[in-house]
Amino acid sequence: MIAIYEKMIFIFFAKTDEELSLVCETKNAPSKTINREDGWRAFKIEGQLDFSLIGILAKIAQLLANNGISIFAVSTFNTDYILVKDNNFDSAIKILSENNYEIK
Repeated sequence: MIAIYEKMIFIFFAKTDEELSLVCETKNAPSKTINREDGWRAFKIEGQLDFSLIGILAKIAQLLANNGISIFAVSTFNTDYILVKDNNFDSAIKILSENNYEIK
């Protein structure tokens, strides 16, 4: 099942040797950034996924890619989040629904 996130508190923070990345609602973004891209909307793959499961995120990514929709994926220990650009959101919902993904 895939949940649509309209009103969620979502903050994802990552730090590497080369960068510091923050994924959050535009209204919560720091005013001074080097690079920034607004206009994303999120889906959450519902349920905790066992690490032995293979290809769940890849299948969703491939379905959307085959229809010209790129994704930005964020994974946590418990689940995966898929972000698509706002102008592709309705198309992504339709594509996933047509491929037997339950959208709530």
